Amino acid sequence: MTTLAPGYEALEHLSRGRALDVYEVWSEERECRCVAKLVRPDRLSDPGPRRRLRNEGRLLLSLTHPHVVRAYELIERPHPVLVLEAIEGETVAHMVASRRRRLPAPELAALGLHLCSALGYLHRHGWLHLDLKPANVIVDGGLAKLIDLSIVRRPGRARGGIGTRRYMAPEQLDGGRLTEATDVWGLGAVLFEVATGSRELERPVAARRRLPRPVADALDDCLEPDPGARPSLGELTSALEAAAPVDDASA
Repeated sequence: MTTLAPGYEALEHLSRGRALDVYEVWSEERECRCVAKLVRPDRLSDPGPRRRLRNEGRLLLSLTHPHVVRAYELIERPHPVLVLEAIEGETVAHMVASRRRRLPAPELAALGLHLCSALGYLHRHGWLHLDLKPANVIVDGGLAKLIDLSIVRRPGRARGGIGTRRYMAPEQLDGGRLTEATDVWGLGAVLFEVATGSRELERPVAARRRLPRPVADALDDCLEPDPGARPSLGELTSALEAAAPVDDASA
């Protein structure tokens, strides 16, 4: 086995992104599997990925929420390695692609409530996620967790193009002012795709899928081009509670 950092042995290479490698690792201290994110060898000379990984690690270490991935450790030298909990289950992207039937309305609502809770927590700490997409949500036994906080930002104006284009709100694409409503768009896009199986965000959702009216209307409203016309997370939560299982609605 290859030692990625002191006390962490690589078990499996999970993925490679534009700047980062992700590994499943064994933690000698914890005696369990973890996930490690580190800068690709060919990008080590680029300060941008190192800075973003350190920022993500420091932020995650300061957060504690049941629907946000947990960070165990940030090793900063000689190169940053972020160690995270290993989450069983599947990404929402895999779930949508592999299942023949669309997620039942109560499970869709529960997923939405978990993500509303996670985003609300981030927003109350002054952060926007800005990369809500099915590949950044893992579901294990009905529990959804938001992952990848690599491009979080404070509200305000940012250069255009930050995020994943298919799931970006209009103001993200145009370099406009980013607010909590920007994340509401991303969440709406995720739930729309889960509800319909389609990546084409063509409203109304009722034309593609029968859902409880409050839920269908709320999903359509999340995708309003005008940020001011989108529901707040509290309003979206209220709409989703109409279709959620009792345990999730009461939580």
